[in-house]
Amino acid sequence: MAFNLKLKLVLITLVVFNITNLYAQNQSLSKDRLVGSILKNALETYHYTKKKINDDISDKAFEEFLKKIDYGKQFLLQKDVKDLEKYRFQLDDQVVSGEHLAIKAVQETLKKNILQTEKYREEIFKKGFDFSKKESLQLDPEKRKWPATEADRKKLWRKIFKQATLSRYLDLWQEQLDLRDPKKQKEKKEEARKSKKKVAEVKKLTKKETLAKATTAISDKYKKVFDRLSEDDREDFMDKLFNSVTEIFDPHTTYLPPKKKEDFDIDISGSLEGIGAVLQEDGSYIKVVQIVPGGAAWRQKDLEVEDLILMVGQAEEDPVSLVDMRVDDAVRYIRGPKGSVVTLTVKKVDGTRKVIKIERDVVKISASYVKSSVVEHKDLGQKIGYIHVPKFYRDFNGEGRNCSEDVRKELNRLQKIGVAGMILDLRNNGGGALEDARIMSGLFIEEGPIVQIRNHKGEVDVLRDFDKAVQYKGPLIVMINRFSASASEILAAALQDYGRAVIVGGEYSHGKGTVQAVLNLNQAPLLNMFGPTIGALKVTIQKFYRVNGSSTQYKGVTPDIIIPDPMGYAKNREQDLDYSLKWDQVKKLSYKKWNQFDLALDDLKKESSTRSKKNERFQHIKDSIAYLTKRREETIVSLNEVDAQKEEERAKKMTEKFKLDEEQQKMVISHYKDSLDEGQEKIKEADKKKWEEDAKQRVEDWAKTVRLDAGLEESLFIMNDMISNLKSKVSMKK
Repeated sequence: MAFNLKLKLVLITLVVFNITNLYAQNQSLSKDRLVGSILKNALETYHYTKKKINDDISDKAFEEFLKKIDYGKQFLLQKDVKDLEKYRFQLDDQVVSGEHLAIKAVQETLKKNILQTEKYREEIFKKGFDFSKKESLQLDPEKRKWPATEADRKKLWRKIFKQATLSRYLDLWQEQLDLRDPKKQKEKKEEARKSKKKVAEVKKLTKKETLAKATTAISDKYKKVFDRLSEDDREDFMDKLFNSVTEIFDPHTTYLPPKKKEDFDIDISGSLEGIGAVLQEDGSYIKVVQIVPGGAAWRQKDLEVEDLILMVGQAEEDPVSLVDMRVDDAVRYIRGPKGSVVTLTVKKVDGTRKVIKIERDVVKISASYVKSSVVEHKDLGQKIGYIHVPKFYRDFNGEGRNCSEDVRKELNRLQKIGVAGMILDLRNNGGGALEDARIMSGLFIEEGPIVQIRNHKGEVDVLRDFDKAVQYKGPLIVMINRFSASASEILAAALQDYGRAVIVGGEYSHGKGTVQAVLNLNQAPLLNMFGPTIGALKVTIQKFYRVNGSSTQYKGVTPDIIIPDPMGYAKNREQDLDYSLKWDQVKKLSYKKWNQFDLALDDLKKESSTRSKKNERFQHIKDSIAYLTKRREETIVSLNEVDAQKEEERAKKMTEKFKLDEEQQKMVISHYKDSLDEGQEKIKEADKKKWEEDAKQRVEDWAKTVRLDAGLEESLFIMNDMISNLKSKVSMKK
């Protein structure tokens, strides 16, 4: 994804011009109609495909709308769907008119059906389940039809409740068996000691008591689910309707209501203003699962992992209860401006309550930032620099950090240490700021075009590296996988086309080669009269092309050297998404290839292929992919206790079979550096002991992850071959 400020301003100006004309024609224009008109104008005028919102769009959007309101085919009956069919070709008109009759009909139908399902819950859980009966449940909604009658829907929900209860019961009973196993208890205590976490007290229960506990937990869970679904208001359904329309244009064109716009801004910048704690739902409560080192809560010290947050207070206002609240809603009460104070009422592990006041600060989401190490393989004896880039982050306000500058710093640091080669890891990097893909590519080449961008008019713009300086000139490997997308693919493709780096990874990258602009719908005249409730539109306006003329869209980037991808079973690439834009080409550019050394790709491929065939870890990965691919298609589960236990045991055995033995790994990690070491001197001095403990744990976690990385290990061998080839050629010249 990328942002073009000039284009963004033009878009906003033109959209507002169109809406101003509409407003002048009808002074009573409602907010719904205004937002709908904005979406229609922006989509039709600026989306790359130039599609028009008409009956064809409405027809397809109707199917998407049904998925969004009842994806599991659990609430609507066949007659309900038939009744809603009258709106199939009206959604396009209703988006613009603001008269959302489809939304009204859906709300009324769903509310009635959810209330009916809640009655099922009370009746079914009161009766209980017979787990000796031979029954099964189809988990994949696409392989099911909508229930034909009330009786069919009740039967479906009985099976859903039964499957959830059986699964929870088996988990709880395994916990009870572990509780009675001295060896397991010893391992658990040792793990808790290493992680410095408290061991929660678990009461010994009989099988009957365990089943009762599981039954109560699942019944309560679904009661909360139905309560929450009943709370969905008209705004929630408008969000679903608008996005049913936008998704027909392409998967990345999205209407962002205010809450989602806030999350989007946090994701791209890698920082937010809050307390620095990771939260999750735990039954009725919001539980602290991680304290971010260096964050406000970390410095304040009173909030701990496993604490349950009961209430949140702001300044002089009455506190708000978080019990039975969604975690995303709870987080919004806890977030707040830097310098403001939030008051938390928490329940500790020992049952005591404590009121904690924390002054909010900017929280850096460290998982988003660049990390680096020196990695050595015991069989090779060479120091190789390893830089992991999780995403292409950039603070567009100009106050925070960006990934290209962080990579530049790590390249300098690692070269000073003295490394023989560099590995840049872009696996699982979904993209981010286009500017950083351009700058980062320029760190490894002298100058030249990096990527071509074509807009909806067919006009092609070229982004170039104008800086002749090269930050790193040595052997380079770039690692990618099927989750490497957008900006990651631009960088990998550019370095591949220039012959600058060897691209190593699974069969292909993700294949997202489109550009989105985000229009803040409250930043213009007329729109701000509705307050902060309009949101934003993320719209696909351009498409990426490599310097060789080929699009990165749909097909992605094919690595020079293909190795097994542990996630090879997943169906999640761009071409697996509905309505994704197709691959095409533009004119090839003139560019000067890297000529300081020859990569000798044919030799590297041959040597890697020979190793891979003998590599037991890769065979494990291939077997795992085959197993999980087969499991993905097995969507019918047994509701019989004996059969379910057998399947669970089989799954555990397969998991153990595919688990890599950390003790056998031969990679040594040193000189680790992560984002929390950047600009944290004052915090470290404030609590040096605590900081050092956290830093040690982060290093241990990182080292374990790296040591188990079969792909990285093979990349070290490929790098060794590259260095050997370069040395032999230098020797021959002499």
